[in-house]
Amino acid sequence: MNSYRFSCSNSFGSVFAFLMFVLCPIGLQAQLFVDCSTQSQNAYPTINAALHDATGGSTIIVAGTCTENVNLNGWSGLNLGAAYGQTATLVGALSISNSQNIFLYGMNVTKSPVDGVTVSDSTAVFLDNCTSSGNTLNGLRVQNMSDVAVLAMGAFDNNGSSGIWSNINSLVLLNAWAGPVDISDNFLAGLACEQARCVTFGNTSIRSNGATSGFGVDLIDAGLEFASYYGSNYVEDNTSGGISLRGHATISIFGPNPTVIRKNGPVGVTAGFGSVLGMSNAEIANHTSAGVDVYANSQASLSGNNIHGNGSATDPLSAGIRVDGNSNAYIRTGNVIDNSGPGLLVLVNSSVDFSGLTIAGNKGGIITCDNTAVMVSDLSGASLTPRAGINCKTPHSLGNRSISTLAPRLPDVSGQKALHERYRILTTKH
Repeated sequence: MNSYRFSCSNSFGSVFAFLMFVLCPIGLQAQLFVDCSTQSQNAYPTINAALHDATGGSTIIVAGTCTENVNLNGWSGLNLGAAYGQTATLVGALSISNSQNIFLYGMNVTKSPVDGVTVSDSTAVFLDNCTSSGNTLNGLRVQNMSDVAVLAMGAFDNNGSSGIWSNINSLVLLNAWAGPVDISDNFLAGLACEQARCVTFGNTSIRSNGATSGFGVDLIDAGLEFASYYGSNYVEDNTSGGISLRGHATISIFGPNPTVIRKNGPVGVTAGFGSVLGMSNAEIANHTSAGVDVYANSQASLSGNNIHGNGSATDPLSAGIRVDGNSNAYIRTGNVIDNSGPGLLVLVNSSVDFSGLTIAGNKGGIITCDNTAVMVSDLSGASLTPRAGINCKTPHSLGNRSISTLAPRLPDVSGQKALHERYRILTTKH
């Protein structure tokens, strides 16, 4: 078999605080070549055949379409994928377990009888320019305290369960600087995180998930940072709703580019059962019940959002923003306009604190409360009458609470970009 060795001496800094490592180990690395489309005597016929001769730190360069199941168990330091700028197809399942420092490039995983890519009990796993679509279960499943970063761009579409599912104290990071990462047309949720943490830095498209039921993003006792540094995030046309938070879940939606949440069935963003929603610079439009729904002892902090065109004449609970069941919303600036029902609907021991907000053109007026709910606002004088569309009591005249926040900045991603560049050099230096 053709192979050669080279010295690996570059040391990259920390990728992030949660991914502290150096990918290339001290010593020598072998390059092994796989061509699944030909009978070349100068290449391995399958990935598994190359794995038999590989060692820690090896690079396996794949061409063609490989029909096999690949299991990486107990590896430390392995590069596997197409040559830089190329793609290779794996028809079958790819599983990574009890491993660390695994770098996959240009792999298109499809038609797996189970999950397309499964990562379990593994750390520092990178999927660079990879896709996992058209599989029987999830496109990407990350579990058991694993961490996975999707780099540059990727796709997790048309899978029989969710596009990406992370659970049991795992981490999934979507770092799509070349974008986009597309998570669409999956049978259940697009991105599902349960007792896990998920992060995107932008250029994420989550569309048309849930054939009969399913959210674009489904968080259960999980955390999601939904940032838009590289470009807008889109959550559109998902059957059950755009983004759902349950069981003490948390989400922060923010960034210099708008996050667009449109036409996702009944509700754009739902936070319930002790969850916390933070959202700024988002457009939430064209849902049949409410743009934002905060209920069951949950909290929301909203600023600079454009919430419009939500609700329907057939739903009496329609509103731009609905706060219900011992919940609270802190709202600053933005627009709540042209919704069916009131701009703000506040029910059952809930409260809203809002100022600097444009609330106009809503069919139910500015704000409606039941006899248990209250508001604190910058509305005053003649505005505080039912005739002006305000039907809500105020508990005091001390004004709105003031909170100062710092603008977030993109974390240092130079380490992950260095891994991408290192693979380019590694697979093109012949």
